[in-house]
Amino acid sequence: MNDAAPVPTPTPAPRRRARVRAPELIGNGGWINTGGKDLKLADFRGRTLILDFWTFCCVNCLHVLDELRELEEKHRDTVVIVGVHSPKFVHEAEHQAVVDAVERYEVHHPVLDDPELATWKQYAVRAWPTLVVIDPEGYVVAQHAGEGHAHALETLVAELEAEHGAKGTLRRGDGPYVPPEPVATELRFPGKALLLPGGTFLVSDTTRHQLVELAADGESVLRRIGAGERGFADGPADQARFSEPQGLALLPDGTVIAADTVNHALRSLDLATGEVRTVAGTGRQWWQGSPAAGPAREVDLSSPWDVAWFAGRLWIAMAGVHQLWTYDPADGMVRAAAGTTNEGLVDGPAAEAWFAQPSGLAAAGDRLWIADSETSAVRYVERDGRDGEDGFVVRTAVGTGLFDFGHRDGPAEQALFQHPLGVTALPDGSVAVSDTYNHALRRFDPASGEVSTLATDLREPSDAVLVDGDIVVVESARHRLTRLRLPEEAVRVAAVAHRTRRAATEIAPGTLRLDVVFQAPAGQKLDTRYGPSTRLLVSSTPPELLAQGEGAGTELSRELVLADGVTEGVLHVSAMAASCDDDPLNEYPACHVHQQDWGVPVRVTDGGATRLPLVLAGMDEPS
Repeated sequence: MNDAAPVPTPTPAPRRRARVRAPELIGNGGWINTGGKDLKLADFRGRTLILDFWTFCCVNCLHVLDELRELEEKHRDTVVIVGVHSPKFVHEAEHQAVVDAVERYEVHHPVLDDPELATWKQYAVRAWPTLVVIDPEGYVVAQHAGEGHAHALETLVAELEAEHGAKGTLRRGDGPYVPPEPVATELRFPGKALLLPGGTFLVSDTTRHQLVELAADGESVLRRIGAGERGFADGPADQARFSEPQGLALLPDGTVIAADTVNHALRSLDLATGEVRTVAGTGRQWWQGSPAAGPAREVDLSSPWDVAWFAGRLWIAMAGVHQLWTYDPADGMVRAAAGTTNEGLVDGPAAEAWFAQPSGLAAAGDRLWIADSETSAVRYVERDGRDGEDGFVVRTAVGTGLFDFGHRDGPAEQALFQHPLGVTALPDGSVAVSDTYNHALRRFDPASGEVSTLATDLREPSDAVLVDGDIVVVESARHRLTRLRLPEEAVRVAAVAHRTRRAATEIAPGTLRLDVVFQAPAGQKLDTRYGPSTRLLVSSTPPELLAQGEGAGTELSRELVLADGVTEGVLHVSAMAASCDDDPLNEYPACHVHQQDWGVPVRVTDGGATRLPLVLAGMDEPS
């Protein structure tokens, strides 16, 4: 027995972090969700501030919005999340479009509209999405690009609460969020529409988390499917729950399939009874390394955005991983059918093609048309033509890449769209394109190779369906269906071409050192139980930009050699790192995947940078 006084256990010293004074928050578009008040960085002093650099076209940004919801609620008295909207497309620089997107995606925190990317540049951001953590004293303490950082942020926020609570520099209380006034409309940001056999319409009422059946007039509500609150539940029409549903398709047996986008699932609807059930997906988001085929209810999906019946199965526009998948109701299986998960525009055999947020599908004969939104492209899948083979090939009809867009009619090789979300097969073999960010309905004619404009002054059209020679357009940002006569002559539109508002990174000719910065979050370590825990894939557009350094590897740093004579292009960098909780007493520690795809526009110039740092997680501290 020891009678000596017990020795108190020392309180561990706070973990030392690199700290950089946070730049001011500036944006010519002003503030949203603050009740009209302009905010400054000083207004957040005493709170942990998380800046979410996002743009509303980006599905990965939408994933991060969902990842942040729990953190935002749990730490609402000590943490403020501020969205910094940093546009890629010209339409995304319109203030009203940002206001609409904030409501559409239920963003319940202040948003700074930064149309000129001023704050983006101040914080040296290089990717959508990027999260920057600022401590209660106004210092940047962490940066994370891409998805999968929720656990790391939770750990860091808890550390900052304890550290600044002890120092007396933590301030608790309500944040500056002021919700907007609700608006009464029958639909709210509808996504897709389906003409039902009886002549009525089924519409995905995305922001209200419902499916709505409208009468043949396209206006009168006949019934609503879903309780109208975000959730994931099967059952009768008044009890089922969805989360931002989008695409709709009719199966040969008369069942409707809905792409339940944020639930990462496919749901079936029995039109006779209104019963909803889940036919594919687990409710969890697919990550690299997860199975890409198997029993439909056991395989994770990732933001399915549209669905269409083609070649004897249901095809899924899997926007979240830049792929097309299929679901076969006969055997209950799902499988990846096209795309590598790399983001870009690459044609060829289905398994080798690259997509960029495929968001609209339409079957027409032997082709499946695709609205590939982030490349502003119209593409298609068809059989590859080899006897006895069931293979498919991907081809591009209109579009050139991630950063070229606009509104230009004419020959397909010169025509431009701006982030189209929908395609509709027309009776003459042509395709109507819901050219969302151009507020237009366009047409591509494969026979002539020409693109024309059918209608303008639509507000973010996202889909269209044919009805008795007319075309009914989903005007998402006007919250309605709009019926148009299919014009015999195209509308004349002044041609305009755009490049992304994001400035190109100037790099020096010769050798470029690429460093993907990843520091395992506090309490975690790299997961090497099954081999290397990191992956790096590099390519370029045009391919001739790189003389050396493209391809896959496990090291997060690489020497790239730029080819002579190519002065600009895009570096495509995909990185992944897996970390696990560092607890020697836990035989089955929780593991976390961090991943991001960068498309970095570059310009080769004398005096440019010789090092390109891309932060996946942590802080860049070059030696």
